[in-house]
Amino acid sequence: MTSSIGHMVDGRHSSLNEDFERQLNLINRSHVKSIQTKSGYIVDCVDIHKQPAFDHLLLKNHKLQRKPTFERKINETSAATSPTKHAYGFEKVRCPKGTVPIRRIIKDDLIRGKSLFNEHSLNENDGAISHYANVFLNSKGGPYYGVGGTTSVYNPEVVKGQSSAGHVFVQNGEGDGTNKIVVGWHVSPLLYNDGGTYIYSVWTPDNFKTGCYNMLCPGFIQTDQSYYPGMDVGETSTYGGVMIELPISLHQDEKGNWWLHVVDKDIGYFPAALFSKVGWGGFTVTPTNNESRKDYGPVEDYVEEYNDAGTVCYGVEYYGDQSGNVGYSLQFGGPGGYCENY
Repeated sequence: MTSSIGHMVDGRHSSLNEDFERQLNLINRSHVKSIQTKSGYIVDCVDIHKQPAFDHLLLKNHKLQRKPTFERKINETSAATSPTKHAYGFEKVRCPKGTVPIRRIIKDDLIRGKSLFNEHSLNENDGAISHYANVFLNSKGGPYYGVGGTTSVYNPEVVKGQSSAGHVFVQNGEGDGTNKIVVGWHVSPLLYNDGGTYIYSVWTPDNFKTGCYNMLCPGFIQTDQSYYPGMDVGETSTYGGVMIELPISLHQDEKGNWWLHVVDKDIGYFPAALFSKVGWGGFTVTPTNNESRKDYGPVEDYVEEYNDAGTVCYGVEYYGDQSGNVGYSLQFGGPGGYCENY
């Protein structure tokens, strides 16, 4: 019996290894150029038409879309009350025309990423506790076509099993039908094996049964030659000093695709075909030169705050429209510490 159990465990281990090897072969494609970053990882420049996303069963016949179907209007703003600058300190990566940057993945990356994804959070241990502090819009004001803003970027000190993030998200459905896309910055030593601050994304069409972080599985379609999910932010804010700001947003175009915009670039999109639920947006028709959509701040009655950590550990507060350069504003965060009782 002992021998039989040992054989089953070995067989399961072998099967997992084979599964990870298959995933690596799908993700790490032939490339025309490789770039060694100062952060220690490698970025491969892959033919835009041969990137891993097109191996997804739902994207086999997907036609590449290089730009969103809407005209983007960008207002670059910074807080007037403190010295700020936008986070253009990303390490320069520039792939040749016709190729896109994809962070090279090793087997340990897949193992760590799958562990985090299965936990539905950035925690290492089964007994770890997640706390969230969010400001969100309820369904009364829907449908919503996007979310975005300018967030200050930090590099809080955390250890493996801990994480800290600032993000925006869109979500629809309930239970196993939950569709969700999250984009922002985070510090996650378990995912990256270091304490750096990274641009990240995580998506799921079925309440975290499938989907992944960054480019650890086929799905997100990369279109920009420089910025990519999993990119090291580099320069971050100093408490009481210079604040580094990062404009980031998700917007749905008329084809139903969700475009990720970072700083001044549309870097790629989550195709509508990945998501089973409708209701995140729709299709509009408007005569030429007429405005069909407007970007505006949320109506007060639609805004709700959520904080499950207790104000001793973390806080969140929505200030509404502060006008001027600040606009619609919120703050979240706190000292952290021993939050298990909240």
